[in-house]
Amino acid sequence: MTILEAIKTVLSKKKDGLTCKEITNHILSEKLYTFNTADPNSIVGHSLRRHCQGLEFPSAHPVKHFYIVSGKRGTAVYSLIDSICATSANDVTNRHPVSSASDLLPEEKMQKYYNQHKESVKNQLLDMILNNDPSFFEHLVVKLLLALGYGYGTDAGQVVGKSHDGGIDGIINEDKLGLDKIYIQAKRYASSHNVGCKEIQAFSGAMKKVTKGVFITTSSFTKDARKEVLEQVGKQIVLIDGSLLTDLMLRSGIGVRCVQTFGTYEIDTDFLGTA
Repeated sequence: MTILEAIKTVLSKKKDGLTCKEITNHILSEKLYTFNTADPNSIVGHSLRRHCQGLEFPSAHPVKHFYIVSGKRGTAVYSLIDSICATSANDVTNRHPVSSASDLLPEEKMQKYYNQHKESVKNQLLDMILNNDPSFFEHLVVKLLLALGYGYGTDAGQVVGKSHDGGIDGIINEDKLGLDKIYIQAKRYASSHNVGCKEIQAFSGAMKKVTKGVFITTSSFTKDARKEVLEQVGKQIVLIDGSLLTDLMLRSGIGVRCVQTFGTYEIDTDFLGTA
């Protein structure tokens, strides 16, 4: 019997669920699995959380067998997904797992702090963009789209700004002859100033016969603005808000440098045997 099978055997008899420590104690007392370690609870916890619905981290397993019953005993209480009826299975899928800090695996903690670090860097990027001049932002968004693979090459983009009739801020040529273009509108707004429907309509009008456009802002778009994009006929307009903008900058290495890379590991069960 594997660790996973031992956990499932214990939880199949406990419909209300058990904590990780309780599951470990049952496995030991029922002699379902022999641990060759001084800390069997950590082995059980790792298998539980890797196969737990709603928990996603680098070594998490795509097949889920457990879910977390929240709000009990101040720590995660695990139950077997197979033990619940189909009607409540949807509730489990949509439930956000609640765990205390002590429940988290080391790789989960790494993921949590990485996400916090990423959000901090994104906020710094927006702050520095807002404290730069407008022309800097226009050059930034053109460079970003080129880095994402749009255009026929590195010199396929240009900033046009006020020199272009209609207020288009940038153009990406998808072929060397400029027969197929992407128009860019860049609005460097504070977070409190959202882009509305009228600005989308103005951009669409400025595009004239060009069918592809990208509207980029450091703030956000209103619901009416997003609805306006969906209702456009004959034009494809992509909206990029501040959050997506900084995400794309991180992915493309625009305005940031990677200073350290950490690896996370999982056991190779094909080599070492089923765990």
